[in-house]
Amino acid sequence: MAKPKIGLSALCWLSEPFKKMIEHITSLETAYVEIVDDGFHTLNKQRISTLKNIAASYNLQYSVHAPFADINIASPSRPILKAMCRRLEDSIAYAHYLNAYVWVFHPGLKTGISMFYPNMDWHRNVETARLLFKVANDYGVRIAIENVPEPYPFLMKSVEHFVKFYEEINEDIGLALDVGHANINGQIESFMETFVSKIVHIHAHDNDGKSDQHLGIGYGTVSWGNFAKALRRTSYDKVIVIESVMHVNESVQKLKQLLA
Repeated sequence: MAKPKIGLSALCWLSEPFKKMIEHITSLETAYVEIVDDGFHTLNKQRISTLKNIAASYNLQYSVHAPFADINIASPSRPILKAMCRRLEDSIAYAHYLNAYVWVFHPGLKTGISMFYPNMDWHRNVETARLLFKVANDYGVRIAIENVPEPYPFLMKSVEHFVKFYEEINEDIGLALDVGHANINGQIESFMETFVSKIVHIHAHDNDGKSDQHLGIGYGTVSWGNFAKALRRTSYDKVIVIESVMHVNESVQKLKQLLA
């Protein structure tokens, strides 16, 4: 039985310049790297060229995390949503040029006027997800939507939210399971067992069960032993990306030992 592959997210270096991040990924012990298309690491044509050269030289495979700062795919403002969609479509195109195996994006959020327009934000969330799927399909890019944490006003945080989403979307959008986020909801195993056929990517990090801290593996309340058992039960054999922002190398080694 094939085992999951272990990768690392560049989120831990997001406060550093792009060139410094490149130095880090050339010294990794893993062949899978998730590029965060935001902040200091926002992608452009020149950076795509650099990353492609690095991938060829060091035998790396990329996933891309969509921009998420100031992005709301359920925005009630059509002009603002249109601008955000253009930004996301550019990110999908960059994922295509990087031959990324998956592009991960966040669901929409409620806003200060959501109470005046019941269900509008949910419908817009689904509508925009369909649009992103169409764009990605045209580029040949696999996309996955991520479960996001409490207490932020995201529309899709629980297993129940994702069941509703998949009942309505009718498109082949994968699920990027974020273990740390699911830990805050107390739903790690429930996510894994409910969406066996949907999970195409996993983010692994730890927290205290209350806030999204992105701690190193074993530095919070996640039951990693139960997580490993659930992986075996569901025969997950794709990539697990370490998304911790501290104790990063230690986290990689702990996860390798856990899955050995």
